[in-house]
Amino acid sequence: MRKDTMKRRTGPLSDITIVDCTMALAGPFGTAMLADLGADVIKVEPPHGDGSRSVPPLPPDYANPNAEEPGAVDFGGYFASINRNKRSIVLDFKHEADREALLALCEKADAIVENMRVGVMDRLGIGYEVVRKRNPRIVYGCIRGFGDPRTGESPYAEWPAYDIVAQSMSGHVHITGPEGTVGHPSGVSVGDIYPGTLMALGVVSAIHHARVTGEGQFMDVAMYDGMLAFAETVLANYGYIGHQLGPRGQHHPNLMPFGLFPTRDGGVAIAAPGPGHWQALCEAMDRTDLLEDERTKNTFVRRRNQDFVEGEIVEWSMRHTRQEIMDLLGGKVPCGPVNTAEDIFADPHVRAREMISEFELPGDNPTVSIVGSPIKYTKSETGLYRRPPKLGEHTEEILSEFDIKRE
Repeated sequence: MRKDTMKRRTGPLSDITIVDCTMALAGPFGTAMLADLGADVIKVEPPHGDGSRSVPPLPPDYANPNAEEPGAVDFGGYFASINRNKRSIVLDFKHEADREALLALCEKADAIVENMRVGVMDRLGIGYEVVRKRNPRIVYGCIRGFGDPRTGESPYAEWPAYDIVAQSMSGHVHITGPEGTVGHPSGVSVGDIYPGTLMALGVVSAIHHARVTGEGQFMDVAMYDGMLAFAETVLANYGYIGHQLGPRGQHHPNLMPFGLFPTRDGGVAIAAPGPGHWQALCEAMDRTDLLEDERTKNTFVRRRNQDFVEGEIVEWSMRHTRQEIMDLLGGKVPCGPVNTAEDIFADPHVRAREMISEFELPGDNPTVSIVGSPIKYTKSETGLYRRPPKLGEHTEEILSEFDIKRE
């Protein structure tokens, strides 16, 4: 685990400034990735703050009336995990002076990102065309449920959207879950997370273009579009052969074995569709007879005989614990345990790769942990260098730094 030891911005994006007007999950996740890579991300919040600040899990002293600093809801775990490494400034866009302050920030920034409904920023007088006049080199990025008319008209452009909507409309829900059902959403909010990741990539790419050409531009990611890319197999199967995938259950629709199998203490993932891995699996199971069985001669035949193949593997896996199976297959066959959060925190890989970051919360609270940065470099250090900000914590600091005076 990595404790909050980094005290300054580092990373390959340390020369980039992002004005972050996003809230909730998709936008803040994307800008958090940029902040992890060293970008100076200035989180612009309304007076009441990003609504996700109060979403559980909450720190202990939030509900403790005797705490020295009660109300540390500023640092709910949901908010903290996607707003680390940022600075917070409070601006009320209902006031002209604060709108002018935003435009002044944009004059010196590389990008501004927002996730309002279509037309909201335009009606406030701080939309792309206004921002561009103040800084022609700026990248204006946004995430919307169904995109912005500037990049392509959609009949759903005015519709609000959440993660579950993008998951469902993209076909992802339809192919997830037990066979014979209408589908299941993912356990994590991939309808936010993946579009947010694409937004981060799009913003950095547009900043590169602006630095080469001197021209900024508008870019957006529709959550629906992002999830269509995420669920590419839905489109490829239908687009190639007209095959409409259904819920896949615990196994791959075309490959076998390639899925989840029960053990004495949980489950394991085993993927052995190729001949080499299939042989190694059969040897580990002490079932080399399966190598000669006509029902198992290749992955496609095995998929057609799924009940038989799955039954043979289940009969073996149920006699072992997850660790016993890892000991037998690890390094030979692609495999992994179905981990709980407790398992993840104890995993030596997670410790070695510094994928859990610890930091201290203000108030009467223990040290807390959030996920670390998955992007690693040999020369540019990334990770947690600043705890998530309290609401408006850096307002005066930022205004002074950018030489902005509010009346």
